[in-house]
Amino acid sequence: MGRCLYHSSISEFLKDDSNAIFGILCENYHGEALTTTREAWSAEISIMKRTLSALSETEGQIIFEYDIPRLGKRLDVVLLLGGIIFCLEFKVGETRILECDLDQVLDYALDLKNFHKFSHDHVIVPILIATEHRVASTQVNMSVYDDRVVNPLICGKTGIAGLIEKVLTVFPDEPDIDTNWVISPYAPTPTIIEAARSLYENHSVENITRHEADKVSTDKTIAYILEVIQKSKFDRKKSICFVTGVPGAGKTLVGLDVAIKQTYQGGDKPVEDEGAVYLSGNGPLVAVLTEALSQDNYKKCQTRGERKKLSDSRREVAKSIQMIHRYRDNMLAKIKNPVEGGVLEIDPEKAIRVEKAGFGEVEHVAIFDEAQRSWTHKRLADYLKRGGTYGNKLKVPNFPVSEAAFLIWSLDQREDWATIVCLVGGGQEINTGEAGISEWLKALNEKFTNWEIYISPKLTEPEYAEGKVNELLKDNPNVTYAEDLHLGVSLRSYRAEKLSAFVHAVLSFDQRAAALYSEIKDRYPIVLTRDMAKAKAWLHQRARGSERTGVLITKESARFKPLSIHLLPSGDENAVHWFLEDKSDVRSSNYLEDAATEIQVQGLELDYTCVLWDADMRCINGEWHFYRFNGQTKWVEQTATTESKQELRKYMLNAYRVLLTRARAGMVICVPTGNANKTPGGFWEDSTRLPEYYDGTYRYLRSIEIEEI
Repeated sequence: MGRCLYHSSISEFLKDDSNAIFGILCENYHGEALTTTREAWSAEISIMKRTLSALSETEGQIIFEYDIPRLGKRLDVVLLLGGIIFCLEFKVGETRILECDLDQVLDYALDLKNFHKFSHDHVIVPILIATEHRVASTQVNMSVYDDRVVNPLICGKTGIAGLIEKVLTVFPDEPDIDTNWVISPYAPTPTIIEAARSLYENHSVENITRHEADKVSTDKTIAYILEVIQKSKFDRKKSICFVTGVPGAGKTLVGLDVAIKQTYQGGDKPVEDEGAVYLSGNGPLVAVLTEALSQDNYKKCQTRGERKKLSDSRREVAKSIQMIHRYRDNMLAKIKNPVEGGVLEIDPEKAIRVEKAGFGEVEHVAIFDEAQRSWTHKRLADYLKRGGTYGNKLKVPNFPVSEAAFLIWSLDQREDWATIVCLVGGGQEINTGEAGISEWLKALNEKFTNWEIYISPKLTEPEYAEGKVNELLKDNPNVTYAEDLHLGVSLRSYRAEKLSAFVHAVLSFDQRAAALYSEIKDRYPIVLTRDMAKAKAWLHQRARGSERTGVLITKESARFKPLSIHLLPSGDENAVHWFLEDKSDVRSSNYLEDAATEIQVQGLELDYTCVLWDADMRCINGEWHFYRFNGQTKWVEQTATTESKQELRKYMLNAYRVLLTRARAGMVICVPTGNANKTPGGFWEDSTRLPEYYDGTYRYLRSIEIEEI
């Protein structure tokens, strides 16, 4: 009964006593069911007995409270009847049909279609039952997506039987459903927000991600890291793991899961002095995850009748997920200031030495997400010299090391053992002052020669440390290469495991781009347009249920206002609204009015996206040329004349890499036409949006045979 609370043949259900069925539901429910839940079950049993007694076809199965892992919810009733899967969602006592309720039952149907093996080839019929509603659907229409999911139907409690009979008439010769449907393999690919919610409820990654042992390696990666942690503890050593992965492969999930497994170790409470902390420098990611988990925790506590404030939930969640800067600043407060002789030292007047931990923080294990985004020495030193962005934080003149070196130094203060886990995205450095992974390796070579190093062999590839990893580590005797530290399959794009390879080919002018596109386009649609209105219409047509859409632009984009697109304001609270509010809220991404940048979406995802390709990166004669807008009248080309400009060009290219890998289900790329109009005097109407700024990029993408709409 692990996948549901009740399962029976329809004939046995009709014979069984209603009280006995109710008792089974209560017995199999985890915890004490609320009065409203028990009342709903009682009503549903009674309604389904009357409904099924009135049907001419009763050879099938009935399932109550079927688990939908990706959504973290249970479907009220599933009927397997006449080769058709009926998803019934009850709103007991309701007279109204609400859009959010229709979205809910459609989400269940789509989840079964996409991720439930024994449902893939069958007709799936979502039905919303507001029990006191007096009107039933009169038309049974298949979705325009040709995926055998019927458009949601509605009825009241007296109209269910007639609606089911109508469906059976429309689809009379469906193949039999597998008798083991209820325990079918289930392979969900959750969004990072959904996954974090499940992890926070003490589930594990293997319960919420696809389980195709020959492809998905999250389990092996987690097990390997935990083994390194245990070895470090047993041998009383310091160790560091570098985990690589294609975009969307689950690096953040791995980090969250390792933190939870190491901290709780199978129990309900943290194990004393065994803790791990998950740290990220990605403000929007931390803000969105923290708020999503806080709201979820708050709602569940309310449902259970517990008295709890949302602010309490926020504080509780903040213990598990933290900004890396806060962790860093906590250690900065312990050092001698100013730094003398370029050597970091603990000031005994500012810190207390603890047995085993020394002057280090309490955690033995620190997990740094997007480690490639750690700051260079110059950026960190400049930041600390002025006392932070607004001049109101701790000032440290002449700070001697990069952020990576300082973070290793912080863990090195422990006197027993420690493990660092660096989660590394290839080719995703997107900010000036981000050091990439080379700073970590240099620090290990020069300052922390006693640390054991475990790295993914993929770390040697060009997108990591400019391909210089082998050279950097060739004289280091402490290096172990481990295949298990690479995540090679995208979990984000469940329909296109080759999406990251396609994007890489496009950005590097690889001739394989067209072939890769032809392999993925049927399961993962990628289309091209020059009309923003068409792009928006495509997104609206594609998204169903609570699927999320959004417009993405790079931070260097500048001329999007003529297309009725605005920049999502900076500030983590804006990212929270953009990602979490539903389609009834104008702050939601679904309104397609505010576009988010690579800074705001890195590490997060949407179902369908529009990447609006501005004139900041242009294809000219088979090469990328990079431009920055001067804020007034013209674009200025960023030639590779200095090291800093070379770095900027890399960041601009990586910005498009991030944007092109944010969609889980499909995307439209909009390359505007620009403004070809001239004034009566023969001058360009808008010289900042000349057609030539966009045409080369458009022609290149068309040459890859991307379908145009």
